[in-house]
Amino acid sequence: MTQTGFEKVPARDRRRFPGISSRAYEHPADRSALVALRKLSGFDTVFKALSGLLPERSLRLLFLSDSVRVDETQFPHLHEMLRDACYILDLEKVPQMYVQQDPRPNAMCIGLDEPIIVVTTSLVELLDEEEMRAVVGHEVGHALSGHAVYRTILLFLTNLAMKVAWIPLGNVAIMAIVTALREWFRKSELSADRAGLLVGQDLQASMRGLMKLAGGNHIHEMNVDAFLAQAEEYEAGGDLRDSVLKIMNMLPRTHPFTTVRAAELKKWSENRDFQRIMDGHYPRRDEDKDTSVTDSFRQSAAHYADSVRTSKDPLMKLVGDIAGGAGDLGGKLRDKFTGTGAAAGGASEGKGGATEQG
Repeated sequence: MTQTGFEKVPARDRRRFPGISSRAYEHPADRSALVALRKLSGFDTVFKALSGLLPERSLRLLFLSDSVRVDETQFPHLHEMLRDACYILDLEKVPQMYVQQDPRPNAMCIGLDEPIIVVTTSLVELLDEEEMRAVVGHEVGHALSGHAVYRTILLFLTNLAMKVAWIPLGNVAIMAIVTALREWFRKSELSADRAGLLVGQDLQASMRGLMKLAGGNHIHEMNVDAFLAQAEEYEAGGDLRDSVLKIMNMLPRTHPFTTVRAAELKKWSENRDFQRIMDGHYPRRDEDKDTSVTDSFRQSAAHYADSVRTSKDPLMKLVGDIAGGAGDLGGKLRDKFTGTGAAAGGASEGKGGATEQG
């Protein structure tokens, strides 16, 4: 172990990223939203006023009174991981961390004034040291990006929507905001997964952690390649009906599906941008104020356009066809929904020589 100003860090050689901006690892959709919010005049003032309505003080007291605070004497291995993650990502103020008794494996970073990281006992018991290091890095990534603020607001609005469900228009308005926040937050989870990889610098550990979240503590029964193949099948399989069901399944969630997260993280780890960060070439925090909102939106738009172009999902492929000016859109829609398309075309071409089976 090596001694540093932050505490002990593992002897395994890992890179540190002094002054790194969260823009280095943020998903394009996440980054464009955050840059716009940071540039919005009066944004901080509004949220400081709103903080009086949010139960942040109550949450802090709840965790202090009914959870275990991580420090040098309680869960010291988590305390060391937390300080190490802050050291790697150069986050000067180490957030408080709590372990909460819960049978569901989960972790979150919340808070308006100061972020709090909470991990459940089930998650601590489920993951090994390197897998847990990636999770702690994931939550520190949330803190560095400022995601804790918006996560707290999302929790507040979700609870509020339940309380005013009997008011039709009020509930619709709040749920519209909640749905938009959830869409953003799902992208922020992909950002935080990248931060976890930068902290742990062990792709296999990150993959194992995600597999365990999906299949439990049976890692000897699981395979990374087969798990990633599930993500491929999920994206490419089915017809337009399945595409619509995917959207419906995703809408109430704050996190992307685990197979999708694993595939996205592996793709990013093979990207040139990741290698540039590991080589020490990344955006610095002191440059954040000069970031262009227009450029961030342009990058986000380019990312979505590329996603549509390369996606194997039937709906996304259809969107790409429409954007490309493909003809016979009515026929394409009919074929996609009925699952016929090329197969039906092949059958009709061969009608002269064979009878089509029902």
